[in-house]
Amino acid sequence: MTVLPYKNDKAAKKDQVAKMFDNISGKYDFLNHFLSLGIDILWRKKAIRLLRADKPKLILDVATGTGDFALEALRLKPDRVTGVDISEGMLAVGRKKIEKKGLTDLVELKKGDSENLPFDDNTFHAAIVAFGVRNFEDLAKGLGDMHRVLKPGGKIVVLEFSKPSKFPFKQFYNFYFKFILPKIGNSISRDQTAYTYLPESVNAFPHGEDFLTILKNTGFKETQCIPLTFGISSIYTGRK
Repeated sequence: MTVLPYKNDKAAKKDQVAKMFDNISGKYDFLNHFLSLGIDILWRKKAIRLLRADKPKLILDVATGTGDFALEALRLKPDRVTGVDISEGMLAVGRKKIEKKGLTDLVELKKGDSENLPFDDNTFHAAIVAFGVRNFEDLAKGLGDMHRVLKPGGKIVVLEFSKPSKFPFKQFYNFYFKFILPKIGNSISRDQTAYTYLPESVNAFPHGEDFLTILKNTGFKETQCIPLTFGISSIYTGRK
């Protein structure tokens, strides 16, 4: 089932997603950390640590948004991190952040479609994506293109929301995601759709073993799922 941000809009999902993130780009970082109580920062750190042994020199951050995951990847001391996103609004915020930190020589953000990445085959040592694959219009195609641009032996690390299954956290999580988060998000972002789309898209997203199956079907091997914080999120890894 395809979940769309703007249900009455006839535009393709990727166009709607770009519009939605353009609308909330100015408040995105604040809401991300506020609504997750800052736990999203710890999740990104853990995900990046999984690449430490690989020592990747060229890293691709897909659906980079405002560049938080790309910046975290600098802990690996790569030669360069390249971020791509379909939202120019999010990229503009990210570029300002990177420029302010004096890191423009190490991190480049450019507009790009996850399903048609503007890079040659076998370019990157690692590909990462945080909370972005859920927004792909064609999940298998997007993952397949990430596989294409990875060098042989290169590693993919995906951080994405999943669904807790144990009582009572499952019930608390569902209540928060369906009723509390949308009200806070909508009131601050001024987009009445973005934080309603979030729980709907998480609910429809294939997580756990279902996502690992898609990773395998797109060519990845040595796949693994690491649940985080009672299953709120998961880290998925695979190798080309």
